[in-house]
Amino acid sequence: MRYLNTLREGMRVSDVYLCKHRQINLTKTGKEYCSVNLQDRTMTADGKIWDLGNPGIADFDSGDYVYVDADVTLFNGSIQLNIRRIRRAGEGEYYPSDYLPVSARDTKEMQEELGGYIAGVKNRYLHAVLEEFFVKDEAFAKAFGFSSAAKSVHHSFVGGLMEHTLAVAGLCEYMCSKYPYLNHDLLVTGALLHDIGKTREISPYPENDYSDEGQFIGHIVIGVEMIDDKLRNIPDFPKNIANELKHCILAHHGEFEFGSPKKPAIAEAMALNLADNCDAKIEIMKEIMEGAGERTEWLGYNKLMDSNVRKTTM
Repeated sequence: MRYLNTLREGMRVSDVYLCKHRQINLTKTGKEYCSVNLQDRTMTADGKIWDLGNPGIADFDSGDYVYVDADVTLFNGSIQLNIRRIRRAGEGEYYPSDYLPVSARDTKEMQEELGGYIAGVKNRYLHAVLEEFFVKDEAFAKAFGFSSAAKSVHHSFVGGLMEHTLAVAGLCEYMCSKYPYLNHDLLVTGALLHDIGKTREISPYPENDYSDEGQFIGHIVIGVEMIDDKLRNIPDFPKNIANELKHCILAHHGEFEFGSPKKPAIAEAMALNLADNCDAKIEIMKEIMEGAGERTEWLGYNKLMDSNVRKTTM
């Protein structure tokens, strides 16, 4: 199989990919074209069908495995497939495991690291709420380990949510060592719980799309609701700790324009926002560079980074 991350400008590809999404759009002149989001285990890529009247364009839909014949081009520094022919793939033409992107990290290793962070939280109330999620709730723990951290922006793969969460927790641990003023247990608990709502906001792979709950409410508010549910199982949970923990979750996107219901009002919420943003941005850059392959020139404007980007020369 020709994986998407091996494609380069000027290539011609004929292979099977998972159609994550398809949508009919209009050009500026009013002509219809089809925008297709294709996926394999290495990445996702945009495809365009400019000539919908072409007899080589057969019926297909979102969620189908499709056989694609396309030219590889570049748009805004990312590969794009100019699709000449497309049809639903038949049984035996593909193996589903080729289309399930997974974390490069070992699952057992990540689970052990998560357990270490939980053990390091000594406040009995915060430790109890972590155990409610990751120890006592087996269904949640399974979903957490399988979920991605995003639909497409960063850590969009099986195990991505856990990988991102552990990276954020590690950055928070580091900040606590540099700034002893920070409340370690509150910050690390906030780090481990900041994205738990994504287990309900985004559907599991291979669909990996927003649920109705995710569209209507979003992972930040969902996460606070989930925490409220668990706090009912912990007798006499202090109201001030509950408010500070939930504030960390509500403020972890930092700014209203980034979907944050609240701006950080305590130092721990500010630290969590910085750690979350740091890991997300560095992962985005990493994925852009991996998608660039051996190219070392400027890659062009990237919308997510709002900048023209390139690899380091050394």
